[in-house]
Amino acid sequence: MRLLSRLLFYLLVAFIVVYSVFPFYWAVISSFKPSDALFSANPSFLPIPFTLDHYKNVFLQANFGRNLLNSLIVAGGATLLSLFLGVLAAYALGRLPFPPKNAVLYIVLAMTMFPQISVLSGLFILLRATGLFNTHLGLILSYLLFTLPFTIWVLTGYFRGLPRELEEAAYVDGATPLQTLFRIMLPLTGPGLVTTGLLAFIAAWNEYLFALTFTVGDRVKTVPPAIASFGGATPFEIPWGSIMAASVVVTVPLVVLVLVFQQRIVAGLTAGAVKG
Repeated sequence: MRLLSRLLFYLLVAFIVVYSVFPFYWAVISSFKPSDALFSANPSFLPIPFTLDHYKNVFLQANFGRNLLNSLIVAGGATLLSLFLGVLAAYALGRLPFPPKNAVLYIVLAMTMFPQISVLSGLFILLRATGLFNTHLGLILSYLLFTLPFTIWVLTGYFRGLPRELEEAAYVDGATPLQTLFRIMLPLTGPGLVTTGLLAFIAAWNEYLFALTFTVGDRVKTVPPAIASFGGATPFEIPWGSIMAASVVVTVPLVVLVLVFQQRIVAGLTAGAVKG
């Protein structure tokens, strides 16, 4: 009976792994197949025959390099600005005594629950009125709508979990609240900053609706709407091979970031998730 239970457990784990990984595996091997092989009645589970034509098409026939640079500027800018503002707000909400801070925290949480489509028209009017439509800064400020509340909520849990004695010792030595934050508390939240920043970067990197609505042309357009605008030889052809190749290219930087910071991410998730 115990052996049967263990066998069922491993079968369940194998099913979950295959179900989760197969779509990504299929995207990768599809990016290396010729276009005619993608629509075969008996598709191969290996990239046979092998070709790099889709990757050449992505970089040679489209302004994809510019779109990648735009995504890096917008996602990086939104992440850095969210961390800077989020640290200040989270420290105040987590450590400083003022009566309505719980109400403020729940308002911040409520902001994350609105679907993007509900604020689209209001943001469009604001960006047009301020001259920020179709600019990098306009997209960065738009992305703060979902990256900043997430950053504040997660970092507040980290600051609440730090020992209060450290803060009190700094005040006794004459430090101001800002000096206490940047010299004493902030260095202790390294795993939390890395985890929060990486998750905010991924959310901004993959964002589609704002980037599609608030940009015109390739000057500011980011990768997700650029991939969606790929066209084939005819209006009725969808270039699935190029779309898969572009998707693989934009996913590689995220995988590299996760591998580089994996130890800090694990430390941040296990610490902040419990305390938050």
